[in-house]
Amino acid sequence: MKTNLFDFKHKTIVITGGSTGIGRATAVAFAQHGANIVIGDINEAAASETIELIKREGVEALFVKTDVSHTADVKALIDKAVSTFGRLDCAFNNAGIAHSLRPIEALEEDDFDRVVAVDLKGIFLCMKYELQHMLKVKGGAIVNTASVAGLVPEAGLGGYVAAKHGVIGLTKTAAIEHAHLGIRVNALAPGWVRTPMTKGWDEHKGLNAHLRAATPMHRGAEPEEMAGMVLFLCSEAASYVTGQTYAVEGGQMVRGLLPITIGPEPGRI
Repeated sequence: MKTNLFDFKHKTIVITGGSTGIGRATAVAFAQHGANIVIGDINEAAASETIELIKREGVEALFVKTDVSHTADVKALIDKAVSTFGRLDCAFNNAGIAHSLRPIEALEEDDFDRVVAVDLKGIFLCMKYELQHMLKVKGGAIVNTASVAGLVPEAGLGGYVAAKHGVIGLTKTAAIEHAHLGIRVNALAPGWVRTPMTKGWDEHKGLNAHLRAATPMHRGAEPEEMAGMVLFLCSEAASYVTGQTYAVEGGQMVRGLLPITIGPEPGRI
């Protein structure tokens, strides 16, 4: 085994949802350890800044506009990564969205469908095409972004909870299908992380107070606090780890989640 278990020099990492938040922080962290980065995201404007941050680390970076719910986009992303850098070593399937707090009877079908399309189908499509390339070299590591909502239910987030539970199921299935082929698949389950997607949570007094009370550390995580786990799971330090879900959540799961009480109006607590 190598002395430097976190050496990603000359390796190629694909990161979806990499323009901002957890994806951006993880992309920069991989770049700091020598990896070339391919960002797949719909946010082209924010991607420019992320690409600049990556290149400052002396590595190569590429952006491919990608809606992970579209098969053609995902296939083009993975093909471009391989054609540009000649290889695909690791993937962080991180793109995701959420819907507003609504009990199931008030959740719009279109909102449910969109969350499942991005958060669950998107993971499936990414793994489908990533695994096809990794099978050719019989090696690689994949990390899928789930959530603590994929481990326990949260009132008002029915579509999101369903999708994230599905992500964990897909992760375990891919892991047992490919473990003997040298491909490892694990999941990251973040708690409350302060990203553009959760900005509304910070600004909502009731929800912010709930999250602080539910988190023993009494704060939201910074995106950089998720990156370390992703790098670990993609590194040789985790060479015997597959099919696992790692909760990085400031103690939420230890103390147990506090239930959200949904008010008479959707989105209110």
